[in-house]
Amino acid sequence: MMKPFFLSCALMSLVACANITSPETAGQAARGSLPDAPNAWAMAGERVGVVQAGWIAQLEDPVLDALVEEALANNRNLQAAAANVQRSWALAGQAGAALSPSVSLSSGATRSGNIEDSGGDSYSLTGQASWELDLWGRIRAGNQAAVLSAEAAEADYVYSQYSLAAAVSRGYFLAIEADRQAETVQNTLQALNETDRIVGVQFEFGLATSQDVALSRSDLARTKASLIAAQGSQRDALRSLEVLLGRYPAADLELRRDLPDVPASPPPGVPSEILERRPDVIAAERRVASAFNSLDQAKAARMPSISLTGSLGGSSGDLTNLINPTNVAWQAATSLVAPLIDGGLRESQVEQASAEQTQAIAGYADTVLTAFQEVEGSLDQTVVLKDRAVQLEQAASEARNALRIANLRYEEGETDLLDVLTIQQRVLSNEGDVVSIERAQLDEWVSLNLALGGSWD
Repeated sequence: MMKPFFLSCALMSLVACANITSPETAGQAARGSLPDAPNAWAMAGERVGVVQAGWIAQLEDPVLDALVEEALANNRNLQAAAANVQRSWALAGQAGAALSPSVSLSSGATRSGNIEDSGGDSYSLTGQASWELDLWGRIRAGNQAAVLSAEAAEADYVYSQYSLAAAVSRGYFLAIEADRQAETVQNTLQALNETDRIVGVQFEFGLATSQDVALSRSDLARTKASLIAAQGSQRDALRSLEVLLGRYPAADLELRRDLPDVPASPPPGVPSEILERRPDVIAAERRVASAFNSLDQAKAARMPSISLTGSLGGSSGDLTNLINPTNVAWQAATSLVAPLIDGGLRESQVEQASAEQTQAIAGYADTVLTAFQEVEGSLDQTVVLKDRAVQLEQAASEARNALRIANLRYEEGETDLLDVLTIQQRVLSNEGDVVSIERAQLDEWVSLNLALGGSWD
């Protein structure tokens, strides 16, 4: 009776022959879908050092450091990403559970009898074991696919941390810029108030016309409206930042008054390093490997499955005799299940897994190309913004000089008020542009570090 059982055990030696795609093989297939990458970034010209970590520390801003740490601890989206990692590993554990035998123990007690008799007791205790021989690697392929999916979820979580640190930094810069913009409008409003006072005095002495008074009051009202809008934008920026931090959006954050200085551009390394550095690229590659294993699993599901089962237990009317050898029975069995007709189900599952594999490879290639684009674009914009900042600063300086001259000429009666007010609005616009370009340079610096896969810590 034991011969079928031991014959089935001998089949275990075939398990090692199962064909399961390794992550390295899947990675080679994924990278084979990429276009040839140059040895240096087109917008960098040549390799300039190795990508470094700790980019937030380079800003030397303790307030920003604290805000990023707060966001990492409290951000709801990041907490959801962390839970997804736990879920993915739990699913991987479930997928691998079938690799081990399943053992259970059951017990029972029964009292029975007829109407005239008092009845009797019966006790039972049974142990059962079952194990599917993974001859074709179906279970192991499914387990490996789940493990690789969990690793992809982990990489996604790391990239979510990177992205959150970048988002907090940008939100922080935007809130400071909004405050600076409001301050610029406030300064202009003070100047216009003084101009309006002077025009009013001149009008009383017949040195200014009613048109001058109307123009002055018109610009004053428009600038007050601009100040209201700027202050509203500042509150909106603070609320957006507070939500990232996990706080109630009350717009009551206390921030520094000035933007940090823009650090030197980080060394970009070479394009091929992106494949190993960026967590989102790593996640995409793990998904490709997972898809390969899912295809192996679907193919193996077309093969016969062999399971071993056994049980050992006893029953007795007396609890003390329950494990007496005379009351104990055992059973061992081998079962073979071979799919014959399933209406094309398994073939359709193979086709589905094959399509998902192709989809994963295409997704990987798209992720890598997007990463290349982000780095090249950020390297380009870094130079563009730096050159624009020089020109905008000069424009603001010249506008301030023009306003100084216009005020002198107006006091001497050599120009009219409209020219002064027009130049005053130009000064306001130019100074606002200078603040905006400072924030844009910081944003682009953060984007470049993120695109290169540099960690903030």
